[in-house]
Amino acid sequence: MIGLVLAAGAGRRLRPYTDSLPKALVPVGPAGIEGEPTVLDLTLGNFAEIGLTEVAVVVGYRKEAVYARKAALEAKYGLKLTLIDNDKAEEWNNAYSLWCGRDALKDGVILANGDTVHPVSVEKTLLAARGEGKRIILALDTVKPLADEEMKVVVDPAKGSMTKITKLMDPAEATGEYIGVTLIEGDAAPELADALKTVWETDPQQFYEHGYQELVDRGFRIDVAPIGDIAWVEIDNHDDLARGREIACQY
Repeated sequence: MIGLVLAAGAGRRLRPYTDSLPKALVPVGPAGIEGEPTVLDLTLGNFAEIGLTEVAVVVGYRKEAVYARKAALEAKYGLKLTLIDNDKAEEWNNAYSLWCGRDALKDGVILANGDTVHPVSVEKTLLAARGEGKRIILALDTVKPLADEEMKVVVDPAKGSMTKITKLMDPAEATGEYIGVTLIEGDAAPELADALKTVWETDPQQFYEHGYQELVDRGFRIDVAPIGDIAWVEIDNHDDLARGREIACQY
């Protein structure tokens, strides 16, 4: 199993940081200055802590900044990094971005969004949930209050598997929020890649979570693993970034 990070996004709401950096390289240290840990640093640190030795990173917007740091990141975390170019990063949404990483999926991956600050307990929870035929497992926050922006998930209480994933849902109907981290077993790769292709060919602006919904609609089982009451944040804007810096200090 390897790590896979989606780090192709522009993060326009985080300007001026993202004038020259992809969102995954915005500093999340307390002073917010160049050279401090980034979301990508924190994710690679998590992957190294659980024993992964290889990580694929999908890059696009300002990808030269990731290429420039590749050797230093490999040395710092003891990981072999493979960078995968997304040529549509500034035009299309992340369903296509994850599809660009489809070859990496064959090894089995822990997938992490490049804008999610979270503790290594999330990865450990996913690994502990493996087995019993589970092929895709979503990290699910069942504690946080939900609003319109969150990627909401409905879980079948009898089966414990996902039935619906979308932002466009009454929060009261949701079981919890998908936090942007997934364990994907290698034997799920062909079906997931095909579902993602269907999604981005239908609408290039769709999220990769629509690929998960496409799979479930085809009869594929997707499981969830509740992460407990932990601090994490998806960084979309400057308020999120301030929260991310608070959380990063804890880990």
